[in-house]
This record gives sequence, C-alpha cells and structure tokens, in this order.
Amino acid sequence: MTLKADGGLTLRPLAVDDADELQALVDANRAHLLPWMPWAGQERAGTIEFLDAAVVQAATGDGAQYAVLDAGRIAGTVGFHRVDWRNSAGSIGYWLAADAQGRGLMTRAVAACLDHAFGAWGLHRIEIRAAPDNARSRAVPERLGFVQEGILREAERHADRFGDLVVYAMLAADWHARPR
Repeated sequence: MTLKADGGLTLRPLAVDDADELQALVDANRAHLLPWMPWAGQERAGTIEFLDAAVVQAATGDGAQYAVLDAGRIAGTVGFHRVDWRNSAGSIGYWLAADAQGRGLMTRAVAACLDHAFGAWGLHRIEIRAAPDNARSRAVPERLGFVQEGILREAERHADRFGDLVVYAMLAADWHARPR
C-alpha cells in the first residue's frame, strides 16, 4: 500500500526491482551512512536479501518497508521493524541520502507512517531508536513530539564496537491529540 505524506511526498512499498537503484544510493552515501547504520557496508547481495525480506514482511503482515520518493527517485527508506501485534507496538527505522536532507522529507515520511500505524493498523505504541550523536536522526522524533524515554547502553553493534541508542516513543493517544 502506497502512503501519501504532506507536501506531495510518496512512500512506495519496496520491491526486489528496486535493488539496482537502492544499491546505487547506498554506494553513493556509504561514507554518510556508515557511522550510524551498521548495514551500510553491504553489497548488492545484502540489498537483495533486505528487499526479499521486505516483500515477505509485507505479505505476512509483519510490517512494511517503503521507498521515500523525491521527484520520482528513491531518496532513502522508512519502514517498520517487526510489528508486535500482541502488544500493539512497533518501531520505525529510516535513512535518507545526504543530498535529500534538510527539507523535512523524513519528518513527513515518518508522520505518514505514524498515521498508518495508529490508524489502519490500530497500534498503540511506536518507538524510534537513534545513536546519541546522530543529531539529524534524533531531530525527526523530537520534531514529531515523541517522548525520549532513555538510553539503551551498547545496544547496537557496529563492526567491532557497540553503541548506545536513545529510545523515543509515541503513543496513539498522543499522536491523535497533537495540534495539527
């Protein structure tokens, strides 16, 4: 299901056919992504594995992964990690090409995902996790009114080290009550 965000931004479900464009974007942004995204060193086989898993995830109702389209081209991705249906909760992850930053694309993309999660899916809670020093990534949940709940110590592996993650959360009631 394609999602529409404010300002005409479109989020289209990722497909295996996106492998070449997505890999080219990762390759072009590798230096930009590697400090924050442990997977950013992957080659084409890793991208295909991710896209295959995204197709299965969507088909089984376990979440969704979207291409963030800017002028018809993929500028990054946003998606739901595994959805915990029993607890009505999920988490969102995202990344954006360096040249697409600073225009509010990801904030609008995440807002569209929240509308979908709290509306169509009826979820209760969504988390976003980001590295403490990743100011641009942390700005997204902060702009959207998420509550910072704490820091998970050494929760994410980056090659030979572990890094902390800041945890943000949004509840459905808070999302629906926010000023528009």
